[in-house]
Amino acid sequence: MAGNPRVALVTAAAGAGIGAAVARRLAHDGFDVVVTDAHQRRCREFTAALAEEVGREVAGYHLDVTDHDQVRSVISEVAATKNRLDVLVNNAGWSRIEPVAEMSLETWQRCLDVDLTGTFVCMRYALEAMIARGGGSIINISSIAAWEMSAEHGAAYSAAKAGVLALTRVAAAENGVHGVRVNAVAPGLIYNDFLRRIYPQEFFDSYLSGKAFLGRVGQPEDVANMVSFLASDEAGYVTGEVFTVSGGVSARG
Repeated sequence: MAGNPRVALVTAAAGAGIGAAVARRLAHDGFDVVVTDAHQRRCREFTAALAEEVGREVAGYHLDVTDHDQVRSVISEVAATKNRLDVLVNNAGWSRIEPVAEMSLETWQRCLDVDLTGTFVCMRYALEAMIARGGGSIINISSIAAWEMSAEHGAAYSAAKAGVLALTRVAAAENGVHGVRVNAVAPGLIYNDFLRRIYPQEFFDSYLSGKAFLGRVGQPEDVANMVSFLASDEAGYVTGEVFTVSGGVSARG
């Protein structure tokens, strides 16, 4: 990608989980990566560290995907400044587990606002730039929660992630004619340090013994590897698909 690198925008990319791993992998793949995150300080620190790691500038923008005007402004600025937008990775997510019979309307609405509507709004404005250039790749991060019959994920999160899959398929059907591919990745349990603060060791032990075929919890890099493929020309005939990265958990139902 020498000379005129392709541009990839990754939402919620400055944390310790999937987004950061995806941004790092795409940067090492040669993409001109644009990092967005709702946490301004974390965004600045991560982009500076990644720029030092790859030896070139990495742009960072404060972005709350529930602020639709801000989404439009950031994506428009990126497309205008970079003169292109080739890849969008919708990674922003939020969850609070409350039983349906006790769930507040605020929890339900917040989860849908971030996980589903936020994904739609980012796609909506990225598609304008991609269609204008004649192509692109959108990769939506969903979850095996979209189809698992389980109380582990919470109804709001599961419903939102199921919606992301439907949104992915319809957008793929609509935009293939424009050269835009739209796919989703559905991770299982992916480790980050935050999980250690909310789940006991027994949770991880039962997951390994009762669910994962491969005998380990997933790592953010496992998801980043799949995103890397979907963003590449090697996936040029792949659209409307959902790729599970779960260590075999989804195969057990």
